[in-house]
Order: sequence, then C-alpha cells, then structure tokens
Amino acid sequence: MTVAIAGAAESDLGVTGASVLALHAQAITRALDDAGLALRDVDGVATTGVSRFSATQLADYLGVRPSWTDSTFAGGSAFEMFVARAAQAIDAGQCRTVLIAFASNQRSARSRSLGGAADPHTPEAIFESPYAPLYPISYYAMAAQRYLHAYKADREQIAEVAVAAREWALRNPKAFRYGAGPLTAGDVLDAPMISTPLTSADCCLVTDGGGAVVLTSLERARDLRRPPVVVLGYGESTTNTSMTSADDLLRPGSFDSGRRAFAMAGLGPSDVDVTEVYDSFTITVLLTLEGLGFCPPGEAAGFVAGGRTRPGGAFPLNTNGGGLSYCHPGQYGLLLLVEAVRQLRGECGDRQVRGAEVALAHGTGGILSSHATVLLGADR
Repeated sequence: MTVAIAGAAESDLGVTGASVLALHAQAITRALDDAGLALRDVDGVATTGVSRFSATQLADYLGVRPSWTDSTFAGGSAFEMFVARAAQAIDAGQCRTVLIAFASNQRSARSRSLGGAADPHTPEAIFESPYAPLYPISYYAMAAQRYLHAYKADREQIAEVAVAAREWALRNPKAFRYGAGPLTAGDVLDAPMISTPLTSADCCLVTDGGGAVVLTSLERARDLRRPPVVVLGYGESTTNTSMTSADDLLRPGSFDSGRRAFAMAGLGPSDVDVTEVYDSFTITVLLTLEGLGFCPPGEAAGFVAGGRTRPGGAFPLNTNGGGLSYCHPGQYGLLLLVEAVRQLRGECGDRQVRGAEVALAHGTGGILSSHATVLLGADR
C-alpha cells in the first residue's frame, strides 16, 4: 500500500508563553484541518518529548484511543523514523490515520533539559565529562575542527550555511529571524565564540514551537482536502551515543540512511528538487550533504559556495530558514517534513521552489548519533 502525507501544519512559533500540550493542540488541530479530518479519525499517534510516556499522554490529552503508537526517542531524527513506522503500520492494517506531532516551549520555559540524572558508568561520563565539554556544541565543534583540518576548508565556507539559511528566512514571515536583515560570513565569524571553531551564529535557535503531519493511504488521501504528498522511500542509521564510540567524525550515519532511502524510492540525489536537512549547527549540514551523496566527502564546503543553496541558487536547501534562522524547538525534525510537504504542494510563496516534484527531509539526532532520511513526492 502506498502511503501519503495528507495534512501538515505548525503551531505558534518563537516566544509563545504556551504550555507544551497547548502547542501540540495548535499544531494537531491545524494539521487535521489542513487534511480535512477530525480527531475521531485518528487511530495512530507518534510523538516524543512530552514526557517519558509521550504517546500515551498525548493520546489521553486528545481524547483518542489509538490502535498504534510510537514514542521512539532518537532526538531530531525521530520524526523521519516515525514516517517509516507509520507507513509500515498503515500498510500492515494496524491503523488507518497516523498523527505525528511534536512541540516544545523551551524558550518560554528558559530550559533545554531533556534528560534526568547522568549515569556515572557510561563511556561518556568516564572519558568525556572530565573535560567539561559544552553539550552538544563542543562535540559538533570537534567535527568542524576535524573537517577544517582534513579537507583544508576555509572557515568562511562553513559560515555560508548560516548565511544562506538567513536569506531563506527573510522570505518566510513565520521565521524567528524574519526581518532581522541579511547575514554575512563576517557576521558569523565575528559572533561570540562558543566552542572553537563555532560561534553563536553557527548554532541553531532556541525557540518555542512544534508541528504535526497526518498520514494515511494514498488512495484515501486523494479524496481529502489537500493534494497528497507520497512517501517514496525512507532509511535510517544509528551510529553512536557520543564521540567516544564514533569511528570517524567525518562519516555520519547519513551515508547509510540516505543510501537506503534512495534505494527504496528508486531515485538518486540528482532527482531531488528541494532538500531539508537538520541544521543544528553549520557543520551538521556539510556532513549531511556529503553523507546523502549530493557531493563527495570533503567537497560540501565548496558545494555550498557562491550562493548555490540560497534563494535562486541551483540547490534549494532549508527553504524555510532552517533551525539556524526559522525555528528550533529542541527537536526540529518534524518541521523539516512540514516544509517539504508545503514545497511539494506549491504553497511557499516567495520561497517556493518552482516545479518541485521530489523533496528530501533528513533528521539528525544526538551527537551525530541517529540519522533518518525520507523521500517525498508530489502526486501528479
């Protein structure tokens, strides 16, 4: 059975003052309305981050009793993983309509805490904690430092990722940095240094916000309110908890998740019209582009140069402004899917990629730890 995304929406974004469940409710009701469905139609729920019993609590809050749930906690990649699980569940007849949702009020709450007490017996606690790294930026900074050294890249080339993201955000009225003005490579390099070589401008935002998508069979979606977006393929890879067990800082799991997704879809990188990848930090984007096969290892810094990923460039990337300039509520992977759906439905106004037929959404979780790739297509 072919599965499609029938509805997609955001909650309020930025600084909302709302509770986590209230933001969930906003995103969910808007996504269901987008699809022309109601809560009574939902029999599958996937979410993470509400509590340790995320799907249970959200289903209870919504007043639904699903026949299928998933609360996989894998960081920012969880939502691309949920698309795979939901497609499999719908295909197996476990459920008919799956709601995938996430929301966080971390900026209003002034907190980024997602875990409990640390276990003193883990390799990270033994070999890394004594050096007091800043979590997670110091780990990504290690990868960036390694990238600069191994590939002889320029620091300005990494900064281009943030510059391009800002250009897209200036075309998105919902972006946190909308109206903030353009960013230059010099601005990125001159921003406060957080963990060498990454400055504050290399880091994602801290905002409130969330989103939701609704999946069902393609046959059913064609009778609903909005044009369906077809799930073409997906793949995932889990590599490490932290840097202690990473074999190679320059070879993240996107090499494997992307290969698997493209194989399932019967497509290749050249078939993708618009790309949405997790940009927790600027270096995350370069490593992911190489892993997904858009360019060979060591060439992403040159690949993004010359405005290639900016509006009007040959490679539309993170077209809503990304986690760097649009929104980042702690786990950003769901909003990658929302933007990919909107691009394929032609709804993005000034930032619309003309003729977009295939979109890729790639989530990264933890310390380059979990990776999930989803390929989506317009239903023509």
